[in-house]
Amino acid sequence: MGRWRPPAAHSTALVTPQGHARLKAELDDLWRVRRPEVVRALAAAAAEGDRSENAEYTYRKKQLGEIDRRVRYLDKRLESLRVVDTVPADPGAVYFGATVEVERLDTGETVRYRIVGPDETDVALAHISIDSPLARAMLKKRVDDEFVAELPAGPARFAIVAVDYTSGA
Repeated sequence: MGRWRPPAAHSTALVTPQGHARLKAELDDLWRVRRPEVVRALAAAAAEGDRSENAEYTYRKKQLGEIDRRVRYLDKRLESLRVVDTVPADPGAVYFGATVEVERLDTGETVRYRIVGPDETDVALAHISIDSPLARAMLKKRVDDEFVAELPAGPARFAIVAVDYTSGA
């Protein structure tokens, strides 16, 4: 298997201030803390002798490559991202940065999602990417509007219950 990878799909270059700070902190941690630790461990493993049979050396080289790949990605991505820290002109509609409460009409279940950039999605926090099918379907909708989203399990009907721009955390 070769090293070639297909190019990643283009994603929306938007980020919340919290997401931007988190990405910068990750880059700083990788560059100033983790990478120097791995380089020291790699140098120690290289000093042990025969590198062809040295599992520690092989592991550390791979780990260093992964860190360098992530650092390059974050460095380029942070340059291209646009930080969105303002409330839209129409705060009654769903746009980037909104916390939206939706009701699934077939089950009656209500869930709150925050629409964020693709680099800051988090399942535990219910942060969904603006590029996700659910977020795309709810954009520009208002309270009591119904919509259908094409989910992996099939189409699902939802209704907007609440839209909030003040609870962005």
